[in-house]
Amino acid sequence: MTSQPRIAILIPCYNEELTVGEVVRNFRAALPGSDIWVFDNNSTDRTAEIARDAGARLAYELRQGKGYVVQRMFQDIEADVFVMVDGDGTYPAGDVHKLIEPILLGNADMTVGSRLTQESKSEFRSLNRLGNYFFLRAINFIFGVRLTDILSGYRAFSRRFVKNIPLFGGGFETETELTIKALGRGYRILEIPVSLKARPEGSFSKIRILSDGFLILNTILTLFRDYKPLTFFGLAGLFLIALGFVPGTIVIVEFIKTGLVPRLPSAVLAVGLVLSGMLAIVVGLVLHTITRRFQELDHQLKMLGKGQDKEQSSEFR
Repeated sequence: MTSQPRIAILIPCYNEELTVGEVVRNFRAALPGSDIWVFDNNSTDRTAEIARDAGARLAYELRQGKGYVVQRMFQDIEADVFVMVDGDGTYPAGDVHKLIEPILLGNADMTVGSRLTQESKSEFRSLNRLGNYFFLRAINFIFGVRLTDILSGYRAFSRRFVKNIPLFGGGFETETELTIKALGRGYRILEIPVSLKARPEGSFSKIRILSDGFLILNTILTLFRDYKPLTFFGLAGLFLIALGFVPGTIVIVEFIKTGLVPRLPSAVLAVGLVLSGMLAIVVGLVLHTITRRFQELDHQLKMLGKGQDKEQSSEFR
């Protein structure tokens, strides 16, 4: 007898009393046999009460921030397939089957409901679209990929991904962290077109454009340093060396003409910049070697669990 996969719907919420009940009911209708969890993040309205009345199982995270909620969800919930969706009612529950199918078939480790494909008909605020485009171009350039949406809150994950991906960000940078760490660790990402609806009247986004934008940018740069240290420190080193050649060239030209070094501060600055650049490149090389060793270890650990994952996925087909 073939067992059915355990599917968990994870809904992080903060003051979503207007929409959370409908979200729970819609996903219950779309996936009747799934476990629907609402993780309340210190809501001051009736979010928890409405979610419970709609049939969801409740959990609480006292640390304020979506990233902390996602960490708690991944640590505490047990399932074979995990679906994460925002509680604001903007994502279509009917598309959940398209997200979980590649996970069940073993064709992806994380599927992302992309709101920005040509097939999507999403209602986006202009400022949000601009920010998404900027961060998307940065990640695509750094990691050499062609993703279309890195900030989507509608995703599905395999158990292997959820239980092995380390998350540390506490805020709205968590989607960016999920994407970059999936890329850096060699997990398979598949984007599924979905259409984003506007929030209903009276419901407000919790995103703070400037502060959360800074957090996302800082996350990108931090993970760029961690997962591609040779590129990060190499570019920084080449930049410092190039800066050093500016005063250094002037000093060398004057020395050739006069045999003197009248601009001693410029000479010291040039040598300092060049040496700093060379040191940055050496640091990048050392960290690159360490990173590659950890990647090999991570690959070996994933291969150990691959056989078990194949057995489980074959049972669910």
